[in-house]
Amino acid sequence: MRSTTAAEDARDGSTTGSGAEQGRPSPISRLWEWAQRHPRAVRIGELAAPAVVYLALRQLGLWVLGWMAAQHGESPLSERTAWDGQWYLSIAEHGYANVSPELYDAFGQRTEDTATAFFPGYPGLIRLLAALPGGEHVASALLISLVSGVALAYALMRLAAAAGGDRRTGLILIALFTCTPLSISLSMAYSEALFCALAAWALVGVVERRWLLAGFCCAAAGLVRPTAAALILIVGIAALTAVLHRRDGWRPWAAGLLAPLGMLGYLGWVGLRTGSVTGWFDVQEAGWGSQFDGGAATLRFTIQVLADGSSVLEVGTVALLLAAIVAIVASIRMRLPWPLVGYGIAVFIMDIGSNGLMNSKARLLLPAFTLLLPVAISLARRRPSTALSVVATVALAGSWFGAYALVAWPYAT
Repeated sequence: MRSTTAAEDARDGSTTGSGAEQGRPSPISRLWEWAQRHPRAVRIGELAAPAVVYLALRQLGLWVLGWMAAQHGESPLSERTAWDGQWYLSIAEHGYANVSPELYDAFGQRTEDTATAFFPGYPGLIRLLAALPGGEHVASALLISLVSGVALAYALMRLAAAAGGDRRTGLILIALFTCTPLSISLSMAYSEALFCALAAWALVGVVERRWLLAGFCCAAAGLVRPTAAALILIVGIAALTAVLHRRDGWRPWAAGLLAPLGMLGYLGWVGLRTGSVTGWFDVQEAGWGSQFDGGAATLRFTIQVLADGSSVLEVGTVALLLAAIVAIVASIRMRLPWPLVGYGIAVFIMDIGSNGLMNSKARLLLPAFTLLLPVAISLARRRPSTALSVVATVALAGSWFGAYALVAWPYAT
């Protein structure tokens, strides 16, 4: 007698257990037959899956935010446009010279140059979109974040493949990133979603040797956030390596030249405006106490938090920083592509090396999405039920943490 596999049993319509009547097609067999009859629909589903995963989990985060905001008598929309969001919106509407007089820095002060701490890429896009018929600044800001997040999801699929993962790995990576602590920033009038999308596609360009993609996306990212310094470093090293090995002709040269233009252009403009080569850095230090101290302030913060543990958000922030260290070690041990590992390390160093606002560390680590690859790869090798359980737990915990940070702890973002 010939033995059959489970897949053959499903296709033959045989059923076992669960009290099913012999000969009645099981749900699995019916789904299989439907997929066989509708290959185009299956293909569309596969193409849409990254966007669906991202949007569904971001919606979960917004639901949790709405619930917590209701408990505190706050408006979810106001929370999504608070803090830095107000600066971006005001710059988009009035320009750097005429931002709202109600906005101040972290010390409650204000100079004519304070607004230049915020890079122009995101408010510039808001202004362009709001100028269209029927456009409005808040809606434009949130729409840019939404579209950027979807674009990011597809880039994460490509990065997972470059790291040796399969389709499941990519979807898990998207889910983990979408639910990380303070991923609520991706649904705010903040520049995180736009920057992460540009950074991810720049890295796609590097690992797939699409040098013009890498160069243009890196240059654009340099107009969005100072974290682009980490990306410029990786794109520059990768392009230099390709040049030294005489690969890909003139394209690595172009990528290396394009990569720093956005950031250098903006820092140069601020320098001319302030009359100082270090103008942007001076504004950051004066307004937010932010400068690179090699991690001394972060170490003091970590020791203090571990000693008293008085704040859920601060303990969570320290736990996330420690988890990032573990992820870096795992990435190196798994021998993931060096540009992905190097980028994650560079973002991490920039985050912990700054002595700025400690409660923003979790948000500032968000662009280090490549550090989630070891977890995604490991989960993809487990049973689907295990991976789903872990992702569901992370989704609920991350959604709560983000809502808590915005509503119950007003100084996190």
